[in-house]
Amino acid sequence: MERNEEILRKEILERIDEIHKLRKGNEKFVAGVSRVHYAGRVYDSNEIKALVSSSIDFWLTLGPECKKFERAMKELLDMKHFIVCNSGSSANLLAISALCSKMIDNPLVAGDEVITVAAGFPTTIAPIVQNNLVPVFVDCELDTYNIDVSKIKEGISDKTRAIIFAHTLGNPAKIDEIMEIAREHDLYVIEDNCDSLDSRYNGKLTGTFGDISTYSFYAAHHMTMGEGGGLATNNPKISRAITSLRDWGRDCFCATGEKNPLGACNNRFNHKFPNLPEGYDHKYVYSNLGYNLKPLDLQCAIGIEQLKKLPEFTRVRKENFNRLYETLRKYEKYIVLPRSYEQSDVSWFCFPITIKEDAGFTRSEIVSFIEGKNIETRMLFGGNILKQPGFSDIKHKIVGELTNTDIILNKTFFLGVFPGITKDKMDYMVGVLDEFFEGLKYG
Repeated sequence: MERNEEILRKEILERIDEIHKLRKGNEKFVAGVSRVHYAGRVYDSNEIKALVSSSIDFWLTLGPECKKFERAMKELLDMKHFIVCNSGSSANLLAISALCSKMIDNPLVAGDEVITVAAGFPTTIAPIVQNNLVPVFVDCELDTYNIDVSKIKEGISDKTRAIIFAHTLGNPAKIDEIMEIAREHDLYVIEDNCDSLDSRYNGKLTGTFGDISTYSFYAAHHMTMGEGGGLATNNPKISRAITSLRDWGRDCFCATGEKNPLGACNNRFNHKFPNLPEGYDHKYVYSNLGYNLKPLDLQCAIGIEQLKKLPEFTRVRKENFNRLYETLRKYEKYIVLPRSYEQSDVSWFCFPITIKEDAGFTRSEIVSFIEGKNIETRMLFGGNILKQPGFSDIKHKIVGELTNTDIILNKTFFLGVFPGITKDKMDYMVGVLDEFFEGLKYG
């Protein structure tokens, strides 16, 4: 039989199935010895085969797999535009930068104000400062960890132009109320959906309410491409601005590998721009101060397979969260349990825990105990971001007091619920938590 490329590729991919089966067969969990991670990659041989198959094709930069992934995300979100990039942090940078681009109607300008929260991830906030805008911080709710919507109107001034917030740890914010305020005051809304893929509010996916939403596909998130991110919008001008900023700031919108020598517009050498020679190559016209934030086609090949697993990932996240909730509710005298709104269907990123003031123990004590049992914990990202060294001297405003934000800084941590936490690992986690809290009765 002739050994053509198709046959050879099939043989390679079959071997990957064998290798993956052997590797998975050797994985054993040993309580107290094996590390229980708070998050991580969950995959099977399909992701590896997609990666290898893409590498055989050797399309190195953004290409056909990325376009397939963008189409799949548009279909999932029911949004008109999805633009893939190299990380969730880059997605947030592109979102804010796009709102400052002259490509859109009524762009933000230096000195404009953006309402946000201080209890969160640094790269939700950094792009505000990096674009010479002023973050206006409002407090968050202690049990949902989301922006306190009742404080937003207090922060609105004649310079306010936008609101950016995260659906914290997968838990949807009161997005209906936020959008109502935004419409009343003509504000742009950016939903940081990096930790909230597949969460819903009133039956609608988070990330589909505002002007722009951002996504992360880092290994710790709801699905992974290793690194990777993306943005969704229904606004064609915003979409074009995002794509331009991602691709060096160029004005040209041709896809990588465009076959028409005259470009997708069929007008490559006939555009006119002030200060440029007439007919200057449109591929080398730059309308924004842009970046290079494109992903690799290899990453999107993984993302396509991961997206197929998202419903099951979500199911397991909910199951693990509920198991921890049922375990910890009997210790509510010591801790604040997480709360979601009645309208929310949450795909939890993790399980947040805040130590009450009169608990009789500190966060450091319980975290040290849990970590000592080989179970990973994490802080709620930056806590109060204004206390972080890199943010301590940024220009900003604060609405009222950041009381709950400071409590989160000092008393909150979280445990994992990701699909890699199997039943035996969850049984072990529950036992460790019971051991700590039951020990308080006799300590």
